[in-house]
Amino acid sequence: MEKTSRISGFHKMGLEERLKIVQSFSDLKEEELRTLTKEGALNFETANRMIENVIGTIQLPIGIAMNFLINGKEYLIPMAIEEPSVVAAASNAARFARSGGGFFVTNTGPVMIAQIQLVHLSDAHATRMALFERKEEILELANAQDPMLVSLGGGARDVEIRVLNTPLGDMVIIHLIVDTRDAMGANAVNTMAEALAPFIEEWTGGRVYLRILSNLAEKRLVRVRTKITKEAMGGEDIVDGIVYAQTFAEADPYRAATHNKGIMNGVIAVVIATGNDTRAIEAGAHTYAARSGQYGPLTTWEKDGEGNLVGTLELPMAVGLVGGATKVNPVSQVAVKILGVKSAVELGEVIGAVGLAQNLAALRVLATEGVQRGHMSLHAKNIAVMAGATGALIEEVAKRLVEEKKVRVDRAKEILEELKKK
Repeated sequence: MEKTSRISGFHKMGLEERLKIVQSFSDLKEEELRTLTKEGALNFETANRMIENVIGTIQLPIGIAMNFLINGKEYLIPMAIEEPSVVAAASNAARFARSGGGFFVTNTGPVMIAQIQLVHLSDAHATRMALFERKEEILELANAQDPMLVSLGGGARDVEIRVLNTPLGDMVIIHLIVDTRDAMGANAVNTMAEALAPFIEEWTGGRVYLRILSNLAEKRLVRVRTKITKEAMGGEDIVDGIVYAQTFAEADPYRAATHNKGIMNGVIAVVIATGNDTRAIEAGAHTYAARSGQYGPLTTWEKDGEGNLVGTLELPMAVGLVGGATKVNPVSQVAVKILGVKSAVELGEVIGAVGLAQNLAALRVLATEGVQRGHMSLHAKNIAVMAGATGALIEEVAKRLVEEKKVRVDRAKEILEELKKK
């Protein structure tokens, strides 16, 4: 029978029935099926409520980043990531930052933007002004959609309106500014935008198409600062190297992309561990990095008058503590408890500090020994396992791979055979 991915009613099936179909389609062995269905803290029943067509779960290592002092408070920070050296690098950078008092973070509050797109207008600018006249009515209608949020001190706070000139004519874009408190806020702001759409059409005679949040959460920023003494960095020459690396990223988007990827190594690892939306954070961060018209670094690194290194980071941070996987995935609940954060704002501040630390660690390595030495020493262990090494042999094979600077599976297999013969 010819294979087809057109399978009616797959979403209604139980786990076993779904697995039989996937097994037949992909020629999976029984051992591979057992790998898919092996449950951890996230069981099938819970996973099946989170997304559609579930056939199993996937696990990532969770490590703890140490040494973080943020706004005078000590933190242990859970990070979920598959890439070697990230957790260790964040911990080392946080240790360096303690030389200047750790990380100092401020924020602009848990404020999200909902967008409503209004088209088919002959007088877009006049429509914009007329809608401003209804500002209080707009806010009242929006807040009626979520009285619980309002009771917690949140809700719609302001209205901003722009006219966009496009190839399809002028569009009026209404921004509803909403304080979402401890929620990431997507559901709340989307509900408000959808409820307002028919009223806006009635008032203006235009047509509303899109009504949805923006992931460019420019009103939900975290701002991080740290100072590392030149002694803690290993000398003024290393400070200079990091400043030169910063300048390179400011001048060249090819470098800026990798510079920012280093930041997001830390940011996304904490976002995953706490059950937040990685795609929203990535989209917001990279768009923010291009807000000037050229893509650039999210951090700055400077040398102060005494030769010390001073770093800053500013980026959107739309994370929450209520709703979504944060409250459904039991591992995420434990991660939040380890962090000890009491609000979504505090969580965002912690994540921002980790991002700045991760960038510092990457730039320090690049300005000194290069990225491969430390990274490959950890990666070599994975290669040794892939070659079949177990127990104490993993360390022995990895050590040889690093010494030879040949971190490859084929060489790992050769070394493993040599060691076994001995």
